[in-house]
Amino acid sequence: MTRAANARLAGFTFLFYIAAGITSLALADRAHVRDVLTVLTSLSALVLGVTLYAITRDEDQDLALLALTCRVIEAIPGGEGVGAIFFAVGSTLFAWLLLRGRMIPVSLAGLGVIASGQLVVTLFVQRAGMLAANNWSSSVTWVLWLPMLIFELAFAAWLLVKGVAEPRRRAP
Repeated sequence: MTRAANARLAGFTFLFYIAAGITSLALADRAHVRDVLTVLTSLSALVLGVTLYAITRDEDQDLALLALTCRVIEAIPGGEGVGAIFFAVGSTLFAWLLLRGRMIPVSLAGLGVIASGQLVVTLFVQRAGMLAANNWSSSVTWVLWLPMLIFELAFAAWLLVKGVAEPRRRAP
């Protein structure tokens, strides 16, 4: 696939992933629907991993592969809160590669690095028991995740409309 096709597919998948994830929260009492949405969000995580890897691998293949691996682990259902940590780490790495390669506007990529990096720290602090665990009915949880939601929506729109630039080439 071309970079443009990967960018458009990633943009669409981000939007689908967000919609399916929020819908599954709203339908928490409907187990069968939630199970279907869980499978769809897992598939979305895999599609995002592959498309973002394809976009960022020319910047740093090793970091892009690590980020892809985090997305694969994120896609595996279960493991109380572990998937969220791998989501945040993978997102941080992909955002860093996008920033370093100047493939999207610096302000947008910077927001991605900050939002996902903040999530990595927060999720580890929660895991250590020093902060209340994620509870989607809590406004605090939504405030912690809001910068990431803003980044992903803006990034999805950017990918759909503008795509990504070729990564800048560094001198050896």
